[in-house]
Amino acid sequence: MSVAEPRKIVLFRHAKADWPQVTDHERPLAERGRMDAAVAGRKLADTGIPFDLALCSTAIRTRETWKLGVHELPHRPKTVYEERIYEASPGELIALLNETPDDAQDVVLIGHNPGVQGLADVLAGSADGDVRERMNSRGFPAAAFAVLSFDGPWKSLEPGVAKLTDYWAPSE
Repeated sequence: MSVAEPRKIVLFRHAKADWPQVTDHERPLAERGRMDAAVAGRKLADTGIPFDLALCSTAIRTRETWKLGVHELPHRPKTVYEERIYEASPGELIALLNETPDDAQDVVLIGHNPGVQGLADVLAGSADGDVRERMNSRGFPAAAFAVLSFDGPWKSLEPGVAKLTDYWAPSE
């Protein structure tokens, strides 16, 4: 990793889920969610970020979102399914990201609200242009993602050290 090149974190909320008679963890994507996950994958590809690692919640809806989205990327990163992402707070997600090996430059985390949106808010000490205003006005709907960058090792990731550089939601 070049010292001049910041790390990138993409916080990706799962696409729209269905509500069948199953536990919350087992909820699958709705039809609209399947379509939005593929579109989000294309938008992730458009960022040009060459992900080294994907950290994905073990919930069915996040796994399905990632399976549909990753097919749109030019390079498939190593994927780790992590049960600690499910129902995690921003602090718990930071602790998980602090464990990331430093040879992983760019990471996508596929998770849930309110943790994903909270993490974007907590990490972003600054933002490019109107990105923060767009994210705050839209919230973090299903299949949305935020791109943040920061300098230093993963263990130094903490509140306020990142810059919010991009945000996308299906209705954008």
